[in-house]
Amino acid sequence: MPKTAVILFNLGGPDKLESVKPFLFNLFNDRAIINLPQPFRFMLAKLISGIRNPKAKKIYESIGGRSPLLSFTNSQAYALEHELSFSGDFKVFISMRYWNPMACEVIKELKSYAPDQVILLPLYPQFSSATSNSSLEDFASRLPSEIKAKVICCYPSDSSFIAAHTNLIKQKISGQNFSELRFLFSAHGLPQSLIDEGDPYVSHVEKSVAEIVKNFPAEMDFRICYQSKVGPKKWTSPNLEHELSRVVIDKKTPVIVPISFVADNSETLFELDIQYKEFVANLGLEKYLRVSTLNSSGIFIKGLAEICKNAANSNSGNIFCGKNPERICEKKFKFCPNKNYPQA
Repeated sequence: MPKTAVILFNLGGPDKLESVKPFLFNLFNDRAIINLPQPFRFMLAKLISGIRNPKAKKIYESIGGRSPLLSFTNSQAYALEHELSFSGDFKVFISMRYWNPMACEVIKELKSYAPDQVILLPLYPQFSSATSNSSLEDFASRLPSEIKAKVICCYPSDSSFIAAHTNLIKQKISGQNFSELRFLFSAHGLPQSLIDEGDPYVSHVEKSVAEIVKNFPAEMDFRICYQSKVGPKKWTSPNLEHELSRVVIDKKTPVIVPISFVADNSETLFELDIQYKEFVANLGLEKYLRVSTLNSSGIFIKGLAEICKNAANSNSGNIFCGKNPERICEKKFKFCPNKNYPQA
């Protein structure tokens, strides 16, 4: 077994309130987020981060004064490295896109470790050019050419990922009247224009939900919806607020499943646990169920370990859709990085 480094990618988040504004600037200065040439993107990022800073600070104040994402990702990295230790020489690193530890710092550590190969593993099960690809391209552009890298571009239908979600949902609804429940699978939204241009994200979210639903009775009442909209552009729909309003009208109990978030962050701890809970309470709905985020779920971590081991041992290319070296996206999704189409 070669000496293998695994790089876990996630968005990142401010580690203190003073970090909120520079974190927002890094986010909006990414071309994958605002597709403008410099210096226009720089100036717009400065403007937006300044405008959004006060509101964002209040959000982070309400959940402890910082983003918990790095802490949860550290726990995932520790658990994954432990799981991989039974199968070979693996070391797990964390690279955040918009706050520390960022790619430059991580690559310095990587050079000291001197691995034989590197596996790039975004903690985004559903691929998007705005999330996974932004992290992968940024990191790969800084990686020394002599280091061999294999990429896990997505794993929306991975059996362990699906099983982990299924188990957490079943735990949450234990003792509930199934016919009274409406399951709202909530994913982070994206500009609709990005999807129209050929981003496979929505397709991947649908794949994840379709696999989870197979593990429940056929009469399961569910919807896919999106949250965290930013700016005036049209985003993926329906949005979560709209679907929660329908739940109230239909006199159902909402069960929120954070389908695109593998670790708790402001979108789960503030938006789902505070903002939307208050929203339905103000409409007169008392019962509100939120399924746990995957975090360090044993099933989920074991699944990530299997994906990593498969890539480490494989001679079938260097881009994988989960354990599959063949592309899972239809040809119309031009942003998919895996060009290895299945044989006819």
